[in-house]
Amino acid sequence: MTRLWDISQPLRPGLPVWPGDTAFAAEATWLLEGDCPVNVAKVTFSTHSGTHADAPAHYDPAGRTAEALDLDRYLGPCRVIDARHARGRVTRADVAGALGAVPPRVLLRTFARFDHVVWPADFTALDAGLIEALADLGVVLVGVDAPSIDPETSKALPAHNAVRRRGLSILEGLVLDDVPFGDYELIALPLPLAGLDASPVRAVLRELPR
Repeated sequence: MTRLWDISQPLRPGLPVWPGDTAFAAEATWLLEGDCPVNVAKVTFSTHSGTHADAPAHYDPAGRTAEALDLDRYLGPCRVIDARHARGRVTRADVAGALGAVPPRVLLRTFARFDHVVWPADFTALDAGLIEALADLGVVLVGVDAPSIDPETSKALPAHNAVRRRGLSILEGLVLDDVPFGDYELIALPLPLAGLDASPVRAVLRELPR
């Protein structure tokens, strides 16, 4: 049987969110009891909750929104690369040894262990030069376990702007702790949230045929 790795954060109350962003909340609207035959709930959450795909509209006033994302970007061969040794920002030099014959999607592990409880304000971001280098190698999607490809305090967003210039797609908030480094098939389709700037995804890695 083909092995799958679920690399998504569970969406739940208490989910760490960007400081000041909308906390996840869920509430039952119908309960399976008495004359009611079903359970139904309503949820409130940020478009950037948990594991999510940034749409270009998040960082580009003229960018596409979530329902218009190219689904091909989020489905296909990828490589999980160890970047835990990087400090501050992951540079090309930090991961150069893993970029030979790189597939079109790259996922970078920066955390020693993903913290599902505490917001990681000092997470490792990506260097804009790395984005340029990945684009030159034919990479169309970059994913990180960090909550953003730019630092929490950044206003200039150099990595996001490099993505905008080079036309890459972004996944953030991946959970890569238990995934051996190497090549996989990525399946991480965003929801068609019309007019919105991002979408949570259920991100899965599937082992490649031997």
